[in-house]
Amino acid sequence: MTGQPTAATTTDAKAAVEAEDAVPRRTSWTLQRKLITTVVSITSFILVLVAVATSAILGQVLESQLDSDVTAARQSVEFMRVPIASGLTAEQILQQQQPPRPGFFLAVESTPGDPTAAVVDADGDVVALTAGQIDETVTSLEAQRGQLVVTIEELGTYRVEGVQLGSAVAIFGLSRAGITETLTRMLTTIGLLTAGGLVLLAVATAWTIRAGLAPLRAVADTAARVSRQPLAQGEVTIAERVPAAQADPRTEVGQVGEALNTLLDHVDESLAVRQRNEERMRAFVADASHELRTPLASIRGYSELSLRALRQAQGAVLSQITTIENTEESLERIQAQSLRMTSLVEDLLLLARLDEGQELVFGTVDLTRLAIDAMGDVGATGPGHTWVLEVGDEPVLIAGDSGRLHQVAANLLANARTHTPEGTTVTVGVAREGGAAVLRVHDDGPGVDPKVKDELFERFSRGDRSRARQTGGTGLGLSIARAIVEAHGGSISVTSDPGDTTFEVRLPARPADPKPAAAPQ
Repeated sequence: MTGQPTAATTTDAKAAVEAEDAVPRRTSWTLQRKLITTVVSITSFILVLVAVATSAILGQVLESQLDSDVTAARQSVEFMRVPIASGLTAEQILQQQQPPRPGFFLAVESTPGDPTAAVVDADGDVVALTAGQIDETVTSLEAQRGQLVVTIEELGTYRVEGVQLGSAVAIFGLSRAGITETLTRMLTTIGLLTAGGLVLLAVATAWTIRAGLAPLRAVADTAARVSRQPLAQGEVTIAERVPAAQADPRTEVGQVGEALNTLLDHVDESLAVRQRNEERMRAFVADASHELRTPLASIRGYSELSLRALRQAQGAVLSQITTIENTEESLERIQAQSLRMTSLVEDLLLLARLDEGQELVFGTVDLTRLAIDAMGDVGATGPGHTWVLEVGDEPVLIAGDSGRLHQVAANLLANARTHTPEGTTVTVGVAREGGAAVLRVHDDGPGVDPKVKDELFERFSRGDRSRARQTGGTGLGLSIARAIVEAHGGSISVTSDPGDTTFEVRLPARPADPKPAAAPQ
């Protein structure tokens, strides 16, 4: 069973949230910093590997060269056979060499148990080893196998070999100081060049990345400026765009700027459409209020008149007869105004249902017959106009809702009658053009006002802004016609110049029924 949260639970949760907020958050790195760090780190790692590999290979080469030099020095020691056999010390033997070879090591034991050793330093001076240095060297050599390397305190490291010269033993070798010095210089040079190269690489990478990310910064700045604009209501225009230089579609980052500009264009257009719809809605609300207020006032007035007449007529038979006549007239007026309101409400309901894909009952419709019937209906109400019908001998069949398509034709003809003066010729034509059935309503009247031509089929739009009963309307007629035509998969358009206005409805035509074969003679 789950109980209600206790005060202790709430306190613990609050403490946990506060503790979490108290934990310092790790600062996020920018993309530029991440890229620079990554490039410099990888390059540094590669350069270090190259330096280590180069040092190892060079060290092996130098060691091999030193081994060759030590082997070659054996011949020099062979020439020292006589001085060594005569009992001279290593120092005396090296001093006899002219000039002494720097870095040369020599240890001799002419008399068992009495070894001597000396080296030639870098300046060419012969330095004799002390007894302690000699003992350290002998101990080191006895512990080694293979290549012999000895380290003499204060004198360095030497690669040595031994040779038996009669009863005497000689150990000779060369200093490894050259190898160490060469490797040290190389590593120092590589280190300095690597450090300088990494600094240059970091600067070049930072400049390149900064230049490459400039379009992204422009996109972010543009988006930030747009986000600060009030877009919720009112007339809004988004003038902010990513500069053309930062929206080059040939680059990946530039494509982001171009995409944002395209998005802002669409949003700007949508906001403009929203503003126009709001303006039309406000105009429609004003028009609908006027349209509904007039019949409602009439209904109220005639209702009050009927009620007052009934009250005044109580007790008098003659007055009752007069009252009945007045009441009948009032009720007729009430009915007429109710029909006006009903028509307006039905138009709004029809638009809503057409938007939902309802209200259409499809069947086979003869567009030619439909045009003839519509002209017959409107011709009786417009005797001052000249009505011309242009249709072919063959029926033009379509699949559609006969009642709604009749409403479209009647609406177009009624507009031609209402918005043109008497004497205007109105021509209705029906034809099949390819796979389309076409209904045209043409008149030679004054034409459509260019200011409203582009929005003539929009809802709540009216060619005549007045509310006069002769020409004014709710602005729903042509929008209903367009909704019906589009629900049939067709289109409706208008072309208008003074003296030449044509409304054209194009609908998918149904294939003509095959003619029966002629009877055999």
